[in-house]
Amino acid sequence: MKLSDMLREECFGIGISISNKKQALQEIARYAKKCPYLSKVDEKDIVAALEDREKIISTGLGNGIAIPHCRLENVENFVIGFITVPDGVDFDAIDGKKVKLIIFIIAPSRETNEHIRILSLLAQALRKPGVVESILQETVPEKIIEKFTANINYENGAERDFSNKNLFHVFIQDENIFREILQVFTGLSSSSVVVIDAQNENVYLSKIPLFAGFWDDKLINFCKIVIAVIDKKMTNEVVRNIDQLTGGLEKSNRVLVAIQNLFYTAGALQF
Repeated sequence: MKLSDMLREECFGIGISISNKKQALQEIARYAKKCPYLSKVDEKDIVAALEDREKIISTGLGNGIAIPHCRLENVENFVIGFITVPDGVDFDAIDGKKVKLIIFIIAPSRETNEHIRILSLLAQALRKPGVVESILQETVPEKIIEKFTANINYENGAERDFSNKNLFHVFIQDENIFREILQVFTGLSSSSVVVIDAQNENVYLSKIPLFAGFWDDKLINFCKIVIAVIDKKMTNEVVRNIDQLTGGLEKSNRVLVAIQNLFYTAGALQF
């Protein structure tokens, strides 16, 4: 199923007022219950599952956005809804700012891979300049869905084609960019990704007498390698996303991307 098909208009609450985070989770459960897929789910169970997830760490991402989500055993389909709060609500967001856009997900407990991909897609779409502000201006679900889906880079549910793949190696020396780049790959519906811890060349060279003194205390200590097998048709989109995150790969000295054509691949990896 495509991500756009999981957006349930009946689960949209537009321009409502919420006083605190506890009430926000209760409102989410109330709107979620409007979906027929959740007719057999108790509203209290939804609230409890959302609260348990929030105890781990707040899903308030910052910049006025929260993506509360939970998994339930007796749920068969993903349910995604939007709630807009013009005056904002304190959601324990990482930046301390009030949340004005809440996108919630009620998910089947067994669909871990799909759940992670959906979260990645949502985060990427909302990160684009002007998207959140544009959504907050709308007053009908149809327009919100239209504006939101226009910013989704990848749609889920594409059939896998193991004979037409590319191999990505992305070498990253910046911890903040690493997190963003990893989300680019996890948002793909048909990809296998691993992350390798690495050490930069200067860590070793600095220990060789001939080269000692070049780096002093300025060693670059962070280094990760993201290795991913993805559909070739998504290659240009992935490169564009990484290029945007780095401010231009041609100018970057902390990220390097190498892509190879694969003759044969088979199998897949779990998250």
